[in-house]
Amino acid sequence: MENNYAKSIIEALLFVADEPMPVKNIKNVIEELKEEEIRKLISELALEYETTGRAFSIVEIAEGFQIVTRPQFAPWIKKMYKSKLTHRLSKPALETLAIIAYRQPITKIEIEAIRGVSAEGVLDTLLDRDLVAIKGRKDVIGRPLLYGTTKEFLRYFGLKDLTEMPKIEELIGKMEEENNV
Repeated sequence: MENNYAKSIIEALLFVADEPMPVKNIKNVIEELKEEEIRKLISELALEYETTGRAFSIVEIAEGFQIVTRPQFAPWIKKMYKSKLTHRLSKPALETLAIIAYRQPITKIEIEAIRGVSAEGVLDTLLDRDLVAIKGRKDVIGRPLLYGTTKEFLRYFGLKDLTEMPKIEELIGKMEEENNV
């Protein structure tokens, strides 16, 4: 298969995908290409978008690739979709999500011990939004559920994987800087 044609197929697949598309899924469609070739073609496409100043780019996110709009165009997109904006997470939901992300897998009781309040409602919200999932049961008396983050969490925050999360020490440093200003 000719590279330009294969690149066009990959572009079409990424364009219509409503979530990040793993290379193995692209390989299932274009069976004659190796995964390394697919990655190379995706890199070439991303470079083309960059060098031609396109309004979108290809990012590796949540274990797959996705075409996304460049951040500088967000104000216009928000204006267009202002009535359809998704609800933001509340402060308690963000706090709970941060605890889960940094301490996973973690039980509800452990979350509540850290936050000092009930986490029942917030956990339900995070589960409904597919930002966290039940990852199993802790091997202790009562076998409480263990919670962890999902691919949707990575997508929501624009992370390739959990290693891209800021280190706790960096966050503490930023908080201290903000409090001193």
